Amino acid sequence: DLLRAKEVSLIEDCAHTMGAKWNGQRSGSFGLAACFSSQTYKHINSGEGGFLTTDDPDLIARAVIRSGSYMLYDQHDAAPDHDVFVDIRLDNPNCSGRMDNLRAAILRPQLKILEDNRIRWNERYRLLEAQLSTVAGVTLPDRPNAEEYVGSSIQFFLNQMTTSQIQAVIASCRERGVELKWFGAEEPTGYTSRHDSWRYMDRQSLPNSDAILSKLLDMRVPLTFTLDDCRLIGEIIAESVSDVVAGEDSPEYLESVIRA
Repeated sequence: DLLRAKEVSLIEDCAHTMGAKWNGQRSGSFGLAACFSSQTYKHINSGEGGFLTTDDPDLIARAVIRSGSYMLYDQHDAAPDHDVFVDIRLDNPNCSGRMDNLRAAILRPQLKILEDNRIRWNERYRLLEAQLSTVAGVTLPDRPNAEEYVGSSIQFFLNQMTTSQIQAVIASCRERGVELKWFGAEEPTGYTSRHDSWRYMDRQSLPNSDAILSKLLDMRVPLTFTLDDCRLIGEIIAESVSDVVAGEDSPEYLESVIRA
């Protein structure tokens, strides 16, 4: 209502909310348009791709197709040397709008099992959430009652930790096979780029966002994880955080973990 009164168009980013609801209304049905992803690990999966939904004929007529690799360009078998990407990766936006009949045929049957998968994701999410909620130093987002979420990933904050301590936690988890993504790194990695690395846009001063991102970690929760897998992963994260919080945070210790 506020956006409508101010004549501001709402475009929903629904990459991680397909199947979710707010007060019973489906994600993607609130604004002028919604953008969904069908890349690997999303709620419906065609390996690559995404789509736009809207009931606005002018908007859909002007929709432009682009492809993007995020910061994962070095995984492409035909990619040139890393040096070629040093400026290109920061000067060009990544937009996901790819779709063809083959991918559409792969995706449509998955819509029928989306709700069942939401339940399975949330079982895994709640298990991880319960484990991490007992760990000193870990803060989890509050989830309002109006939110019917899809727990295909989990986020948490390490608000009391320094940059070196967070790096040590990430390195310790990685050493034990658990991959955490951190939005506070100076250099963009994978899909964790921040606004200050988007050289294709004017520079912005967003101190509150920067403060939040500096302590925010993220982990995917694919349905290939069993509940036992999630218990083990939760234990690994908890132990890694607890080791650092417990005082094993001397410069020598942190450096040894990070380098390992």
